[in-house]
Amino acid sequence: SLFGIPENFRDWVRKYPEYFNTVVEEDGKRVLELVKWDPKLAVSALESEFMVDEDKAKKAFQFKVKHGKMLDLGEQDEKKLNLLNTLPLVSPYSDGSRLDLWTLEAEKYRVGVIHEFLNLTLEKRASIHHIVEFKEELSLTKHTYAMLLKQPRSFYLAGTEMNWVVFLKDAYGEDGVLIDKDPQVLFNERQAKTGTRLTYDGLLCTRWETPNSKDASSGSV
Repeated sequence: SLFGIPENFRDWVRKYPEYFNTVVEEDGKRVLELVKWDPKLAVSALESEFMVDEDKAKKAFQFKVKHGKMLDLGEQDEKKLNLLNTLPLVSPYSDGSRLDLWTLEAEKYRVGVIHEFLNLTLEKRASIHHIVEFKEELSLTKHTYAMLLKQPRSFYLAGTEMNWVVFLKDAYGEDGVLIDKDPQVLFNERQAKTGTRLTYDGLLCTRWETPNSKDASSGSV
């Protein structure tokens, strides 16, 4: 899965009632609720990187802020103004629904949310179909594709506007290969060398092939 969550995660949730709760809404939809909030965990990858390499973190994004050239700013004031154009200062763990939708602050929040979202995935990438699943929860707009196009320093987009995949640029080398691979990713790659995973009518099937066998067997997993 996108985040490496096992299919039986519902069983896991029930084992930790002090952290998670399942809520059934009026329309019958089941929602996972966080019971205990730990502010120590609400630190984004970008915020952690800022503590280690401030200059690198500042170069991650660029937001266009119009300002006159005749302001006659001092060096320190100029740096402060440039900071507005680069680092998204709005934590992705804050409540984005409280922000005015079309402000710079709201855009910084949404960009930071996508950055953190990708950092939490196994392969540091996600398709539009993955992201729109959380559109309401992440306070995203229909202009997410255009928003990410304006941030080529951090994101790489492949595909068309209606069917795109966004990659976290720093997570991949010049050869296009993921640099730091999660153990689950390594396991999936080893599995892919001996079998082909297929999806058919919602069933996950695996066709196993070995270099010495011409025939392949298949079955649901």
